[in-house]
Amino acid sequence: MFDLPLSALAARLRDRKVSSEELTRLFLGRIARLDPGLNAFITVDEDKALASARAADARLAAGKAEALTGIPIAHKDLFCAKGWKTTCGSRMLADFVSPYDAHVVEQFDRAGAVLVGKANMDEFAMGSSNENSFFGPARNPWDTTRVPGGSSGGSAAAVAARLVPAATGTDTGGSIRQPASHTGTAGIRPTYGAVSRYGMVAFASSLDQGGALGKSAEDLALMLNVMAGFDERDSTSIERPKEDYARDLAKPLAGLRVGLPKQYFTADLSADVAACVNAAIAELGRLGATTVEVSLPNQALAVPVYYVIAPAEASSNLSRFDGVRYGHRASGYADLDDMYRKSRAEGFGAEVQRRILVGTYVLSHGYYDAYYLQAQKVRRLIARDFTEAFRDCDVIAGPAAPAVAFPIGAKSSDPVQMYLEDLYTISVNLAGLPGLSVPCGFGAGGLPVGLQVIGRHFDEARMLNVAHQFQQATDWHRRRPPGID
Repeated sequence: MFDLPLSALAARLRDRKVSSEELTRLFLGRIARLDPGLNAFITVDEDKALASARAADARLAAGKAEALTGIPIAHKDLFCAKGWKTTCGSRMLADFVSPYDAHVVEQFDRAGAVLVGKANMDEFAMGSSNENSFFGPARNPWDTTRVPGGSSGGSAAAVAARLVPAATGTDTGGSIRQPASHTGTAGIRPTYGAVSRYGMVAFASSLDQGGALGKSAEDLALMLNVMAGFDERDSTSIERPKEDYARDLAKPLAGLRVGLPKQYFTADLSADVAACVNAAIAELGRLGATTVEVSLPNQALAVPVYYVIAPAEASSNLSRFDGVRYGHRASGYADLDDMYRKSRAEGFGAEVQRRILVGTYVLSHGYYDAYYLQAQKVRRLIARDFTEAFRDCDVIAGPAAPAVAFPIGAKSSDPVQMYLEDLYTISVNLAGLPGLSVPCGFGAGGLPVGLQVIGRHFDEARMLNVAHQFQQATDWHRRRPPGID
């Protein structure tokens, strides 16, 4: 039962072969048994989950079920959920209970999904490994000595270990696609503006985007059908008609043009990952797609540009956490300035402090033009590169991460090496494009590898079609970590 896709679980619920309460108890039991070794969750609330499951069962009995009614899910712990702790993986918000729901949470509540818990994450979504959480690192179910990726590592680990059928995440520089690659799950970052950021605690507002993790492209389509939609409370939310992201899943790939950026297949890509990605691209060819080489000439600048823009926005967004209104406050201080300093020094971890300092520096007088403004100009060039590439292809394919998951602690002392983990994902966020990752094989140590598919703005249905057809021809997404039963 825990291995079934969302569509099969929904069918069993509608046919009354299983109740939502029974299904929720099954996953709560798995969390109790397996999560102590994975640390995928920060908060689990059995009473709230079972109450929601009973309400879902009433909807099912009344014939008012939607596609995800009664399905247990997890939310990344930066989506505000009324009555739930929303910690952002930080000491700063360790005891914060949200008084309202994020738009994404509202959407799943309306659909009748059952929230079982809040997933672990890098503090304020700043990280590529899930080692920056105040609550300890989440662990990769394929090898618990290794990272699951970040910052949505808790969501990815929970889905990979079948602790929940699906989960939400956020992607600022690759924080859904990279952990999806490392854990053998499927993850999608939609077009910027497709999913409301209302109630999603901000890291970098021009880059943050909510998305989903599941076992397959079909799961992602069903999740996105619920999540996506206009929200007037978010000024960056784009008003456009609702669409069915599953509508093209069965469409053949004949005639599809797949772009292969030459900048993706260089010495930066490990040989084992390259072999899996190349095999996946060959499979797309057997399914009727053709490949064409494209160029993203400013790809090498994506990481430095991101680490100017994202910290600048973070320094502004996190200024609200001052120990006055909510969040951690130091227990002893001499005056107001001392309270600010001590509260923020105690409440924020090392990586968050590092990014605040960098962001404040690049926005300061005398450096704004030299760093921040230049980074925004190059960002425009990166977006233009994708526009030019899409003149010759329908989707772009390549690796989601440069190597398989690395051991916990291996890169903690080298921020630059950690930042390079998002080498192939960051440019997508800078351009505001949609991207996804699906399992495409196993590399060194028998660890998962993900194939990244990138589309034009609001071309999620086509991307999901490509991923689904690939998964119909392969079984990588059906593999689960050893010992997960």
